[in-house]
Amino acid sequence: MNLSTNDKAPGIKTTAYAEHKSVTVNDADYVYLEAGGGDTVFLLHGYPDNAYSWEHQIRYLSKAGYRVIAPFLRGYAPTTTHGKAYFDRATLARDVASLIDVINNGEPVFLVGQDWGAAVSYGVLGAYPEKIRRALVLAVPHPVEVVRTLKRSPRHIIRSFHWFLFQLPWLPERIIRFNKGRFLRFLWNLWSPNFNDHEHLDHIVTTQLTGSVVEDTIAYYRAATQLSYRDPALKPIFDRLNDIITKPTRVLCGTRDMRKEMLPRARDLFAASADYQFGLIEGAGHFLHREKPASVNREIVEWFKPQDN
Repeated sequence: MNLSTNDKAPGIKTTAYAEHKSVTVNDADYVYLEAGGGDTVFLLHGYPDNAYSWEHQIRYLSKAGYRVIAPFLRGYAPTTTHGKAYFDRATLARDVASLIDVINNGEPVFLVGQDWGAAVSYGVLGAYPEKIRRALVLAVPHPVEVVRTLKRSPRHIIRSFHWFLFQLPWLPERIIRFNKGRFLRFLWNLWSPNFNDHEHLDHIVTTQLTGSVVEDTIAYYRAATQLSYRDPALKPIFDRLNDIITKPTRVLCGTRDMRKEMLPRARDLFAASADYQFGLIEGAGHFLHREKPASVNREIVEWFKPQDN
């Protein structure tokens, strides 16, 4: 189903580089951006971002001969959920697998994820490897290595302070709404200190403050540590999320992002067939795909180009 930018759904804005479309999977009405034709690439955004974050990649990849799909992940307007919804990694991985089935007729896709989109990508690679051809992950090392590092590194605990704040009931939501989203601006600037992304960030903050977006997107963090926020029916998927990754995977971090330190230590979480590789984008912070789009675009196309047999 095509959507008009005149639709009243919150969070939709006019774009010249992609169409807005919608599809229902599981208990969510997903809205996604689509452009181009050819082999399909899925782009999964992070927090507190949305699908418009990928505008530079959508333009570039669609011109390079790819069909690009960038969904607004569950909890992020204009995507909506029905009834009591869950926002855990198993639910999100199942959503992505279902989107691939519906949008790409079940054929495997190329996958790019950043921040929470990266965490979801690792889950898809673990639980649904048959859905993915190759993956390029941005800004976030494998979740298993993140946990290992947090157990021994005070520096990384401080870097991830928002994870601990977001475990508290009601207070994070109150802070974000009371200060009209200034806390979200603080996080963005903390993670990408040399990048003034004002227009995009204004849209992100406005959208976060609509409906239940603040609550739903914080639920991602709570579900990562609190069992009550996870869908108990999806335990079999949970059990596969951190399976050894077998599909070719490359991870990129900015040189200004301390999480780059974890990348060499994550090698044991990938099989030989994954050809695990990692690299750095000079001068970039956490939102490297927006800070250094030309460099990231080149990395994506190079990693996804046809491979010699």
